[in-house]
Amino acid sequence: MYGLIGRMVAVAGRREELLDILLSQISDMPGCRSYVIARDPAHEDGIWISEVWDSAESHKASLALPAVQATITKARPLIAGFDNRHETEPLGGVGL
Repeated sequence: MYGLIGRMVAVAGRREELLDILLSQISDMPGCRSYVIARDPAHEDGIWISEVWDSAESHKASLALPAVQATITKARPLIAGFDNRHETEPLGGVGL
């Protein structure tokens, strides 16, 4: 399995608007075992995204899906950047 944990930073004061876009656009992504979006309680503009995929290839392929591309296009103006990104090798857990 392949995992990613990263913190996205919204444009100042626009986190809730960005969260609405991210949460409303979640669709079926082949190979995705878990996709969790969460507020960062310690950073007023921070959003944590945790992902588990069957493989790194499944994750890469998801970025070409029309629904994912549409979400990226809609969200991009509200994203100030990414300040943390960590790849992981998930071994198991609930829901995987």
